[in-house]
Amino acid sequence: MHKGLQALLIFFLLCCASKNMQAQHSFTFNNGPVMFKYQDSLKTISAKTFDAESNARRFALNATFIKTLVNALKTPHSFHFNFDSLQKVSILKAPDNSFRIFTWYVPVDDGSYRYFGTIQMATADGKLKLYPLIDNTEQIKDPNAVTGSKNWYGARYYEIVPVIVSGRQPFYTLIGWKGNNAKTSKKVIDVLSFEKGEPVFGKPVFEGLKGAGIKNRIIFEYNKMNSMTLTMDKSVNMIVFDHLAPFTAEMEGNFEYYASDLSFDAYKILNGKLKLVENVELKNEPNVMDEFYTDPTDKNTKPIKKL
Repeated sequence: MHKGLQALLIFFLLCCASKNMQAQHSFTFNNGPVMFKYQDSLKTISAKTFDAESNARRFALNATFIKTLVNALKTPHSFHFNFDSLQKVSILKAPDNSFRIFTWYVPVDDGSYRYFGTIQMATADGKLKLYPLIDNTEQIKDPNAVTGSKNWYGARYYEIVPVIVSGRQPFYTLIGWKGNNAKTSKKVIDVLSFEKGEPVFGKPVFEGLKGAGIKNRIIFEYNKMNSMTLTMDKSVNMIVFDHLAPFTAEMEGNFEYYASDLSFDAYKILNGKLKLVENVELKNEPNVMDEFYTDPTDKNTKPIKKL
């Protein structure tokens, strides 16, 4: 691991080590003005991070961002402040309001990305309880492995789907973007659960076709110049996604040449499992973004870069 990045991760852990600290005065959340000031500072730092022209400068600014965010979250009952203006940071709250998860990324000069995040738990007394998420993607040899908060398969999550079994929510499905490198992007469907009070990522709940086995998480990889749909479609009550295929049969296995083939598959949540369903029929209304779709079989179409 790069020494600068390693130092930043240690810094993040130290910042979050004070997760049980509280301000001297405990009161219900009425710190709106204070939190808005923090939010303004975070917006400024985030913008500078993405405008920075070197890895060293980006990671230095990100360290400042982390410190400022942790200080903001130390504010009593900060869980109730939405941080609506932090466009570079995804903040997802669990439907049962038990926690929320912050995730974001920092671009690297070689076209790859480093991911950062934290889980803030809801507490009755407003005290801060955080679990920092440490991106350990490079050291995770098996992407299907069950991991913890300190060896996280990093991503910027944009959707959370609770899975309810017997009236309980034993785990949450997280859908996220995981930009990969200069040639390919990734998206993931991961699972978050809590065991003995600690966050756990990955769970053997993804069932493929007969004989395909069970997976702990699902990872999609495709040409970086293309886009991929991956979302919870409430109209069919399934996690729907583009079926990815190579441009030609000779390119099979080389994900730099993968894109949507205009068909859709899905994972249907059933009895605490996510079962693969192929060739899902969707009745989508026309979308203004349709014109930006890149057909991988049309050699006369120039792809449009989207994240």
